[in-house]
Amino acid sequence: MEKRDDWMEDPDGWLEDDRRKRRDNRFLKGVLTGVLCSLVVVASALWGIYFLVSAKGNSLFGDAGQEKGDYREVDEKLDLLKGMVDRLFLYDADEEAMAEGIYKGFIAGLGDPYTVYYTAEEYKDMMESSDGEYVGIGVQISQSESTNLITVIRVFRGSGAEEAGMQAGDVLYKVDGEDISGEDINNVVAKIRGNEGTMVHIEVYRESENGYVEMDVERRDVSMDTVEWNMLENGMGYLQITEFDGVTYGQFVTALEDLKAQGMKGMILDLRDNPGGRLDQVVEIADDFLTEGVIVSTKDKNGLGTTYEADEELRFEGPVVILANGNSASASEVLAGALKDYDKATLVGTTTFGKGIVQSIYPFEDGTAIKITISDYYTPSGANIHGTGIEPDITVEKEKREHEEQDNQLDRAKEVLAEEMK
Repeated sequence: MEKRDDWMEDPDGWLEDDRRKRRDNRFLKGVLTGVLCSLVVVASALWGIYFLVSAKGNSLFGDAGQEKGDYREVDEKLDLLKGMVDRLFLYDADEEAMAEGIYKGFIAGLGDPYTVYYTAEEYKDMMESSDGEYVGIGVQISQSESTNLITVIRVFRGSGAEEAGMQAGDVLYKVDGEDISGEDINNVVAKIRGNEGTMVHIEVYRESENGYVEMDVERRDVSMDTVEWNMLENGMGYLQITEFDGVTYGQFVTALEDLKAQGMKGMILDLRDNPGGRLDQVVEIADDFLTEGVIVSTKDKNGLGTTYEADEELRFEGPVVILANGNSASASEVLAGALKDYDKATLVGTTTFGKGIVQSIYPFEDGTAIKITISDYYTPSGANIHGTGIEPDITVEKEKREHEEQDNQLDRAKEVLAEEMK
């Protein structure tokens, strides 16, 4: 696989769009945490951010800020506020937390939901999530925006949670005897995680049993299951990618080879509700369906960018039907866009999310980091789908299920694939 230019950009995140504000919390969390980390610090490009590390205890902006504008009024206002806190605030002030709040607010002032300042702890947690490997109990959780309740979405194979009997749908209630209902999800994650081999006592509410269930769960090295697969009828293989983490391409290859060994002649590739993730992973996967041509390209504010191209090696050349919906975002759209543009796949479902911009992460020496939007990305046809998404070849709205096994979009994908396999 060829890549022109000598650096990598990685799209992920979520689009703050009025028509999509009702996306569920799992999707938003998945998108926010699925980002690939580009670990190159470009100090010259980040002159306005450098003070975040170096200027604690000094003027907030210093000389560097004044080269671009006069920030003396901001410094004076901060001094005024600091004086008010020192003289009047009833409680002890956490000055480190206040400083972090300044940095977060400064970046939030850009008005871009994808550009974010991370504290050292947030950056560490995000990196572990992006790699797809971490020490924990082995569950994916989400927090309801309306109730603040934290629910288990998935239980990973071979995890301590699976062994202890935790189930998708369990609502977390207590961790080591402490009531965590309504607490911020990041704080709950911090309480659950710990050293490998240690135990954590968890109590959940399980609706199916109309009561509470307690269990002791071992913390282990966890590798997230981002790929699920099985054979369907008549030589059809089903392969679902839930997000693109550091482990995804390896899992994809395992799934693909297993399906081929079972006689797969055509594939249904399910990208529904996939929030995106690491660009390097999705480019590798797209390359396995293409023999040549641009997979995706990027362009920054100066007109510079990177082009990723396919090589000649092909892992699967049978017909492909892609399932996508309004929660298929970012890296999912890179894959769907590439295969659709080259007529290598038929897209079934609804219009994708529409996130066509790229972020990179730049860490600082103190362990903090910034994720910043740096460029647009383009499908092979030259389209930027930001804010619009990718239209399906065959539109199929999701119907409400009466039974778990019912899936009208999947049924339509089977029909399309059967025709193409003829």
